[in-house]
Amino acid sequence: MAHRSTVPESGAGSSQRSSLQSEVRASFLAVCIWKGEVEVEERSLLRGQDQLRLSASEKVRKVSLDNKKSDARAPKYVASEPKRRGDSVNAHGAFVGINVGTDISNPPSASDIVSILKEKKIQHVRLLDSDHQMLSALANTGIEVVVGVPNDQLLRVGQSRSTAADWINKNVAAYIPATNITHIAVGNEVLTTEPNAALVLVPALQFLQSALLAANLNTQVKISSPHSTDMISKPFPPSTATFNSTWSSIMLQYLQFLNNTASPFMLNAQPYYDYVKGQGVFPLEYALFRSLNPDSQISDPNTNLFYTNMFDAMVDATYNSMQAMNFTGIPVMVTASGWPSHGGQNEKAANVDNALAYNTNLIRHVLNNSGTPGQPNNQVSTFIFELFNEDLRAGPVSEKNWGIMFPNATTVYSLTFEDMATTNTDSPVLRGTFCVANSSAPHSALKQSLDWACGPGSANCSAIQPGQPCYKSDDIVAVASYAFNDYYHRTRASGGTCNFNSTAMVTSTDPSKPHWLQWQQRWCGVWARKPRQFCYTNSLVLVDSPNYIAVYHGVHVKPCKKMMRFG
Repeated sequence: MAHRSTVPESGAGSSQRSSLQSEVRASFLAVCIWKGEVEVEERSLLRGQDQLRLSASEKVRKVSLDNKKSDARAPKYVASEPKRRGDSVNAHGAFVGINVGTDISNPPSASDIVSILKEKKIQHVRLLDSDHQMLSALANTGIEVVVGVPNDQLLRVGQSRSTAADWINKNVAAYIPATNITHIAVGNEVLTTEPNAALVLVPALQFLQSALLAANLNTQVKISSPHSTDMISKPFPPSTATFNSTWSSIMLQYLQFLNNTASPFMLNAQPYYDYVKGQGVFPLEYALFRSLNPDSQISDPNTNLFYTNMFDAMVDATYNSMQAMNFTGIPVMVTASGWPSHGGQNEKAANVDNALAYNTNLIRHVLNNSGTPGQPNNQVSTFIFELFNEDLRAGPVSEKNWGIMFPNATTVYSLTFEDMATTNTDSPVLRGTFCVANSSAPHSALKQSLDWACGPGSANCSAIQPGQPCYKSDDIVAVASYAFNDYYHRTRASGGTCNFNSTAMVTSTDPSKPHWLQWQQRWCGVWARKPRQFCYTNSLVLVDSPNYIAVYHGVHVKPCKKMMRFG
């Protein structure tokens, strides 16, 4: 009966819980999720190993237990936290950046925006204009900047060589080298949204390039123009994709310019739009980078390449469209990709769960250097769209809600920009992500998913049985989260997902951290290869010997003298 699920009864007074009870529930959920992850990690680390080893880079110091006493209420930090790459750049060159828009009624100050970028360890930013306060605030930060020529300035720049030179002098040359400007994005989706300016697009690129050349900045700063996938007539299958013939003449000149200047093809790849327009042609999982059922696999019939996500198909369609015009050496840079977190009544796919899932999976996908099925050796650097919700943007509700933050700098949802592609080489468990129940899912749907996780899914649900420390009789969300997270971390390396028929979601926010000081429950676990008990708190035990212990992530671990009660 180890895998039997126990579904808590729905309490009639649940809506009247006190704030203290809510805090306790959240803390309970955090601790129990971590306990399940620790147990999975323990088994994973020990499998096939007689002894565990810590890498020198983790800087874990051994501490003698003979002379150390630990306060049970305040565990001592006896080790340095392992050094982590705090940059949203993969070691092989692919990076993830973010867009900063301007259609905001009351935007944060430039200095506040830069502080947010630093806090989130974002090293690449795309400005949709050339705001001088932002360019000044970005000085001496090392952050790489894509500066934009807005569509409403394109006609002037594309019709006058002197205007283009003046634009470069005022918006680029004046800020280099203090501000690390690397690209200029000329217009945005000009051919599909501003057809009246189409004929001046390539002249604008050429005039700006001449000005860069005169300023001796042509090797540091590259010029391109972002296009949407609407430029591609039939994007699927990717192998037969071609650009819309209406723009063939302009696209030929544009690609020649990129080829001559070693500049990237800038692409705005938004699976959200194609998913909505497709009206069920492609499954939501395909748009969100989630695993597809075997009977839902999507392949290109001409190449037999399988596509696990819509993003890759869009990028390969762009490469093949260029190849159809005999250009094969131009890299694709995705200048905008994201998912709205809120929409109107008819925009059901625009919600926080999908936005978090898409962007989390996108970041991981970009940073793992996998390329695309058609271009496996070409990594695709990508800018998330976007940092802030833009309340002044025209269009439906969803158009105003692409940001990961509100304009007042509070968080819409927590997104990690660190290299989530990096995992501990000792373990297949993916760190930095957690699978939790969707609190808005119906009780019946959660029950069904919980039954599956604890049954066919083989999650370890022993701790959420009645009488066990993680059982909550009146909170199915907490109990289901324990089971979902256990299943996710057991199966992630072999293709397991956090979906459960849309009753679960992936979060990159560590659920244990907000309650570290308030909730310091401990439990004893039996070491898998030694009949000795250990207490651990929100961490992973990595090394054990008769006289020494080691800790991971700076959390103290000590032998249990006796079983410690929960609470």
